[in-house]
Amino acid sequence: MTIFLPSEGRTKKITTIEQAHHWLKKAWPVSDHRRDLALEQIDAVMDCLAPVDAARVAFLAAVETAGLKAEPSIAA
Repeated sequence: MTIFLPSEGRTKKITTIEQAHHWLKKAWPVSDHRRDLALEQIDAVMDCLAPVDAARVAFLAAVETAGLKAEPSIAA
């Protein structure tokens, strides 16, 4: 998926669960409940305890609350 970083005026392509995990842990602009939930879902996926779609939905919710934007092509 691709997210738009408005403060930097650029996009960042997230292609692996590990990249999403890294971004949420190290480079995320806010620390809130949705970020924490996305991290929990990603950890569960990495441990084969949850479906990838659950992590994707949680990640997109974290994108929204962080003030970032998902590219329209991946939001559908």
